Amino acid sequence: MKGELRSPKAKTPRVVAVRLITTPADVRVGTRALRKLCPTIKRVHDLVGDPAPRRHSPGFAGLARVVVGQQLSEASARAIWSRTEVAVDPFDAATLLAMDIAALRTAGLSQGKIRTLRAAAEAVVSGGLSFDARVPLDDLRANLLAISGIGPWTADIYTLFCLGHADGFAAGDLALQVAVQRAFALAERPSAVELEALAERWRPWRGVAALLLWSFYAKRNRG
Repeated sequence: MKGELRSPKAKTPRVVAVRLITTPADVRVGTRALRKLCPTIKRVHDLVGDPAPRRHSPGFAGLARVVVGQQLSEASARAIWSRTEVAVDPFDAATLLAMDIAALRTAGLSQGKIRTLRAAAEAVVSGGLSFDARVPLDDLRANLLAISGIGPWTADIYTLFCLGHADGFAAGDLALQVAVQRAFALAERPSAVELEALAERWRPWRGVAALLLWSFYAKRNRG
């Protein structure tokens, strides 16, 4: 994760009507639509039922939490995030930028993640990053990817879990790839590019499809 601290040249955000997942009722609307779109997802839904919405805090704190969790186990991510929340008080972009690097390292953050968090904070302070959930998904994703250290997985998880975009989808997520391999009885785990193409059939409810597939993955691993 190389790159200097810089504010990305973000596109001026458009604001449109965006479908969001905020309640169990929203998930039910999505599952009903998906059952008609895809027989495989229908079978997955029959097995796991309606998944619960997953929502984290939006804004800078939510993005920081996703960055902290990159390439870590759930337990490690939770522990480091708890220490980071205590260290950065109040948890906002300006406070993080004012902090000493050593204090952030004490929380357990790697040098690379500190660079990413500071680059994101710079973008927020400069006005180059919008956290408005009404901004179209493609615009949000492009502005996040313009930040040094933020890749597709982080951008996709943020738009789905923190902003609740119903069509958010993390094709690079390992658990989703494994779940799709099992659900579709594929010989090999699909790549991110292959999964992105396969998931086109689930628009505009790819986010609900992801929740169903994560539930399917968890159930299979427990069983």
